[in-house]
Amino acid sequence: MAYSFTQISQYLRCPRSYRYRYLDGWREKETRAAMAFGRSFENALGAFFRGEDPGAALFADWGVHRDAALEYKKGDTWDCLVHQGIQLLERFAQDNRIRVQDPQKDLQIKIAHTLPGGSEFVGCVDAIGQLDGVRCIIDWKTTSSRYSETPEGLLSLDPQLICYSWLTGISEVAFVVFVRKHHPEIQYLRATISEEQRKEFGRLVESTVNQIE
Repeated sequence: MAYSFTQISQYLRCPRSYRYRYLDGWREKETRAAMAFGRSFENALGAFFRGEDPGAALFADWGVHRDAALEYKKGDTWDCLVHQGIQLLERFAQDNRIRVQDPQKDLQIKIAHTLPGGSEFVGCVDAIGQLDGVRCIIDWKTTSSRYSETPEGLLSLDPQLICYSWLTGISEVAFVVFVRKHHPEIQYLRATISEEQRKEFGRLVESTVNQIE
């Protein structure tokens, strides 16, 4: 059987909801506009690194949702989100802080880790590249508010980044946060995951999978 970070997190949060979703097959339909936009924006970033027109890619991908029955936060509209997205893509290109050497290989990377007993843990890493010349795992985030940068060391405790570091063995990790607001902003947040953190996460995964099975 294959497991993911989302599955493990949901089981630890609420075993009953895990059962409803992953064993009984019940799944709530996603209707939040911000989630759909985030996926479209990630596709536009892929186009950027492949040397294509990211603005056109965003407009085409997000255009599929123009007439969809999505739930928008107060003040948001389809046009507002695409406008913010274009501004963020332009700002990202101007910053020029991220390098992805091989977009075909280093974007949306699926990684499988075999667990004791034969089950697999599968994760999808947004990118492996360089932030300011430092090789690291990169996770894209789109949000309407800034991520907290204090207290110092907070990012290194993020379980998702620890998971990615455990899967890849890469200690340097980063969130690149695209903040959608009146004046769009991009945060480049980097942290280092220790070997002990990776081992502890591996033990957590193994014990949780044992409980599930």
